[in-house]
Amino acid sequence: MASLHRRIALIPLIALSGLLLAACGQVSPTPPTLVVPATTQPTAQTGPTFTALPPTVTPTPLLPSPTPAPLAARINNAKLTLAEYNSELQRLQQGLKETGKPMSADEQRQTVLQDLTDQMLLAQAAAQGGYTLSDADFQKRLSAVITSGGGAAAFADWLTRNFYTEDSFGQALRRSMAAAWQRDQLIAAAPTTAEQVHARQILVLNEDLAKRLVAQLQAGTNFETLAIQMDPESGGELGWFPRNYLFLPEIEAVAFDLQPGKYSAIIKTSYGYHIVYSIERDANRALAPDARLQAQRLFLKTWLTDQRKKSQVEILIK
Repeated sequence: MASLHRRIALIPLIALSGLLLAACGQVSPTPPTLVVPATTQPTAQTGPTFTALPPTVTPTPLLPSPTPAPLAARINNAKLTLAEYNSELQRLQQGLKETGKPMSADEQRQTVLQDLTDQMLLAQAAAQGGYTLSDADFQKRLSAVITSGGGAAAFADWLTRNFYTEDSFGQALRRSMAAAWQRDQLIAAAPTTAEQVHARQILVLNEDLAKRLVAQLQAGTNFETLAIQMDPESGGELGWFPRNYLFLPEIEAVAFDLQPGKYSAIIKTSYGYHIVYSIERDANRALAPDARLQAQRLFLKTWLTDQRKKSQVEILIK
């Protein structure tokens, strides 16, 4: 059950709280009461005497206006409450404690605010894009979450240990479903082809060895032959890859700068000394599954960055 939170993709941990305005009813004055004294007799000269008593009005007590919940941020005028932010911060801190991963207080704050902001922006875009969620579909998803978590009792215990109430989790789940819908719309629009290069490398730990290898290449030794000598298992094969794919961007940049059949100067990285060789290039090659996944992540990240720039994001905490 402890892993339930990690299995619920994009679960936001906040819920917008609407402010209820107290309505004060208007009371109509009671009509004046006419009293005729018993001792007064009407005569031809004198008419009856009417005494108008002052109206009696009972005012309706004013209902107290609810105090607005303190806010952590406003995202396009949508409210992120301080309570929601604090609960998410507690969940992050609990996860860091379990994994032993170090993170400063400021990094924790930035991580929580960015994650919640991204989820809210995705959910807002989903609503604008026509996403709707029926109560039946929501209950179906909630029931599946409870069942996968071990049943109602185990789920209730999990809520408590993870700083949720039933209401806050329900609100978080609704937002998660909207954000996931929008995420899927975005990654479906990500490109499936890209400019790619096919390259290999020689990687050694010693700079003097790297220089000797360059000298051999200059003397006419085949690059693939040397690459296989240095790495018999893979021959230095990097395969086909698009931009923003390799773990070392400096190697990737050199590979894209090279013309097919050319090799680079020595490149020093934290891994050692590299010599890169360009085998071939394709301006519009279909992405392999792992490269496509990376392209989808980059596409989503770029969308979120642009959306934050275009949106009104007001952070109210320090």
